[in-house]
Amino acid sequence: MTTESPDSPESPFPPASRPQLLLGSTEDILGAVPYLLGFHPAESLVVIGLTGGLPRSRLHLTVRWDLPLASGGLGGIVPLFRKEDVTQVVMVGYGPGPLVTPAIDEAGALFRGGGLTVVDALRVEDGRYWSYGCARTDCCPVEGVPYERRATVVAAEAILHGLVAWPDRQALERSVDPVTGSARVAMREATGRLMAELSGRLAGCRDADELAVEFVAEGVARVREAIATCASGGRLDDDQAARLGLDLAVIRIRDEAWALVTDDGHDAHLKLWHDLTRRLEPRFVPPAASLLGLVAWRRGDSALAGVALTRALEADPGYSMAHLLMHAIHHLVPPHALNDRMPSPEELDQEMGSPKMAWLLPMAALLEEPGGPAHDATTGFLAQLSARFWRSL
Repeated sequence: MTTESPDSPESPFPPASRPQLLLGSTEDILGAVPYLLGFHPAESLVVIGLTGGLPRSRLHLTVRWDLPLASGGLGGIVPLFRKEDVTQVVMVGYGPGPLVTPAIDEAGALFRGGGLTVVDALRVEDGRYWSYGCARTDCCPVEGVPYERRATVVAAEAILHGLVAWPDRQALERSVDPVTGSARVAMREATGRLMAELSGRLAGCRDADELAVEFVAEGVARVREAIATCASGGRLDDDQAARLGLDLAVIRIRDEAWALVTDDGHDAHLKLWHDLTRRLEPRFVPPAASLLGLVAWRRGDSALAGVALTRALEADPGYSMAHLLMHAIHHLVPPHALNDRMPSPEELDQEMGSPKMAWLLPMAALLEEPGGPAHDATTGFLAQLSARFWRSL
């Protein structure tokens, strides 16, 4: 599973809440890259954008491309850097010379032509690095300079602050794989129980609008309770997790979770949505995986965001929230550009009004599993909603 083609870069934008790493040497930069990306890169071009002036430049964002670069793969990066007030760049290519050098040459020409200062250009392979800007054999020998990939001061500082660097991108992708074994059996049973319970509620429904009001209010409350549980170090049990998965199928409830994501609450949201992405039954995954992608993107972890959004789109190729966020990541849109447009829960209530029967249609459709315990009741409920809709025209 992969989240991008070679012309779809990943661009972590570290928010102010993330720890500041002091990078005073080439070894510090190389030690920091895996924690900036979330994994140890291979066959990649990584560009670190710096703001301010030497010697007190500040790392602002990091962008990664697969190698070899696709034609036009670097398009848009210079305007982005200018918009983000980046004045200097450090380029690091991972892989053998014939793969890395053409990318370094192309990127270097583009940055210099755009008025950016290239502080250094490096190639990394098998625990050694070479500098394209240094011709001195005393400090840059032909055989390269060995460096420690993991046991560095910067790596220790990053780990201390909770940053993670997976061994490779495949390991990162596996970190959001569905749970298996007894955990999967337990979640499947919990989901089945709740589907049967909800089918009975639908079967006995006399007023779909009234049910929508009740369902949304209960779901919004459960979202807030789940976030509070994770913030206090707890974890949802199987019934709570399955029920929240059903709730999130209703857009207003999902958007409540979206609106509650704040920079000072990333840890609780990340824990909750990562857990649900792995535990929910496949057809209930897209909202939770999209919320995981949102939180990861906002905290500067675009690699995890891309992996999570891919999980969402594998389950539902048309899921609009996942498409919106994937588009933003691939086009290097900084998170604050979208954050500023997200309404508060109170504004959602004002804009969307009182819950209506139509709000429950996505949830009811997910319950309609042929041969399953909820099929007959859900089909009847959908027919009731359809009839009421046509009578309202």
